[in-house]
Amino acid sequence: MSFSSDVKEELSLQLSSARHCRLAELSAILSYEGHIIYSGKSFYLKLQTENLVVARKYFTLIRKTFNINSDVSVKTSSSLNKSSIYILIIRNSEDVKRILQAAKLPLREYLPGKENNPVVHSERIGLASQLITQNACCKRAFIRGAFLSSGSMSDPKKAYHLEIVISDHEKAEQLQDMIQTFSIDAKIVIRKKNYVVYIKEGSQIVDLLNVMEAHIALMNLENVRILKEMRNSINRQVNCEAANINKTVTAASKQMEDIFYIRDTVGLGDLADGLEDIARLRIEYPEASLKELGAMLLPPIGKSGVNHRLRRLSMIADQLREHKEENSHDN
Repeated sequence: MSFSSDVKEELSLQLSSARHCRLAELSAILSYEGHIIYSGKSFYLKLQTENLVVARKYFTLIRKTFNINSDVSVKTSSSLNKSSIYILIIRNSEDVKRILQAAKLPLREYLPGKENNPVVHSERIGLASQLITQNACCKRAFIRGAFLSSGSMSDPKKAYHLEIVISDHEKAEQLQDMIQTFSIDAKIVIRKKNYVVYIKEGSQIVDLLNVMEAHIALMNLENVRILKEMRNSINRQVNCEAANINKTVTAASKQMEDIFYIRDTVGLGDLADGLEDIARLRIEYPEASLKELGAMLLPPIGKSGVNHRLRRLSMIADQLREHKEENSHDN
C-alpha cells in the first residue's frame, strides 16, 4: 500500500462518538462525491467511488447516524487498470431529504417543468453550509471527509505534497479557508477543470495530519522527516569537509609550487627567519596540515605562524617571477 492509502485506511477506521462530527464528515464526502439522481417525480442519492475505504466510511456513517442501510454494488471499471467501482445508493426520497438536511447540504427536489420526464438526470450535490462546521471538532471532521473522498499524498521519502482535488471553485475556497483556521498555509491551483487545494511544506502536512487525527501516519511521516534531516545534515557536513580538503590541497599545491620556484631560481639557503625550515618541511611533508608543520619546528610554532611564513615565501616567489619577467622585457 502507498503512504496515501495508509492515511486513508487509518482515517476510515475512525468514527466520532459525536453526531455533529459524523454529520460534518459525511457532509464533506457527499459534497465532493455525492450526486442526486432525478427521474420523473422521484430522486435518490448516489455515491460512486473507486476507493473502498471511502465507500466503507460512507456506509458506516449513514448506518450509525441515521440507521439507514445503503444499497451497495460493485462493478469493474472500463479503464485499463480494471479497478473496482463501488456504488452506494439510497433510494427512499424521504431518507435522502433527512440526510441532506442534517448534513446541511442543498437539495432541489424537482426539475422545473420536467416532473413527468422519464429521462434520468444527475446533479452533483452543492456547497455545504458553514453551519455544519461551527465547532473546531467539526472542522477537523469535515477536512477528514474531504481528504478521504478527494485527497492524496505523495510518498514523503520522495517529496512532501498533499492535495485535495475539487471540481468546484467555491468548494475549494471553502476548504482552503477551513484549513487555514488551523494556521496551515493551504494554496489553490487549477489543474485541467479541477481546483486543487494543496500543501507542500513537510511540517504543515504534519499539522494537517494532526488536524485530521491521523496520528499513526503523523508519526510515520515524522520518522521520515527525521531520517531525511539526518541525511541532509550528514551530506552538508561531508560536503563541507570535502570543500575544506579541496581548499587545503589547492593551497598546499600552490605553496609547493612557490617553494620549488624559489629553490630552482635562487636556492633555499639564503632564506631567513625560519623560512628555509618551513620550506624544507613543506617539501618533505606535502600532505601535512599547518598545525602539523608547526609542531615539527624547533621551537614549535602555531598554525598562524606557519601560515605567515608560507605567505612570505609566496610573496618572495611572486617577486622573483616579476623580476624575471622584467628582465625578459629588457632583453
